Amino acid sequence: EDFGPDFEMDWAHAEALAFGSLLREGIPVRLTGQDSERGTFSHRHLVLHDSETGQQHTPLADFGDARFEIHNSPLSEMAVLGFEYGFSVASDKDLVLWEAQFGDFANAAQVTIDQFVSSGWEKWGQLASLVMLLPHGYEGQGPEHSSARLERFLQLCAEDNMRVVSASTPAQYFHLLRRQAHARPERPLVVMFPKSLLRNPMATSMVSDLINGSFQPLLDDPFGLDRETVTRLVLCSGKLYYDLIRSELREGASTVAIARLEELYPFPGDEFTTL
Repeated sequence: EDFGPDFEMDWAHAEALAFGSLLREGIPVRLTGQDSERGTFSHRHLVLHDSETGQQHTPLADFGDARFEIHNSPLSEMAVLGFEYGFSVASDKDLVLWEAQFGDFANAAQVTIDQFVSSGWEKWGQLASLVMLLPHGYEGQGPEHSSARLERFLQLCAEDNMRVVSASTPAQYFHLLRRQAHARPERPLVVMFPKSLLRNPMATSMVSDLINGSFQPLLDDPFGLDRETVTRLVLCSGKLYYDLIRSELREGASTVAIARLEELYPFPGDEFTTL
């Protein structure tokens, strides 16, 4: 299949390309979590297994000169998140990611989040670029498997201590990871990671979206509405955007624009004013 500018890719593809591009630049990448090799929703598959011999192969480990590590970790969020936070502090060049199997499980490491991730910079001058990937969304899996408790992270935000993002496209996620790897001074990044969007055909990006542009904290309505006729702006984030545009009422709502808030903290006030 032609991998040209119009080729559409999903989230896992964009993530792998982000990792690969950073490795080519000499930036090590490390990802751990309870089911990170395959991905909780069987979407990632960065470690391949021979069905006959059981031998494992990680293609990205042989890609570029930088180190790529991916490990399935024990179900001990406190221990693993604490270790990865320390790894990020000590290895300021690496992109270090910790992925919860479901975002709810992060509460088992709440002390680490409160005392280190959100406040280590203010209390001890510790700079960390740790990325927390927290699958989030009410999509049929019930208690303890639905909410990453976004509100708790927003309550911890103050004085530019970390970033909280809910990206709505693979391209945004691609640019977000690359921005995080290069950003200085370092700050932790909390990502409300998608679930059903991982396979939603509407939530794809073209190769050209990855080649061009950068992460945008606020996305305007892409349907080219006449600004002179717009009377209402709906601001949403994540999966809600796709629920709204799929509505049978959307086609007739020509005076309503739908914008996406991609970065929840710091709030993109300047971009919002311009919009």
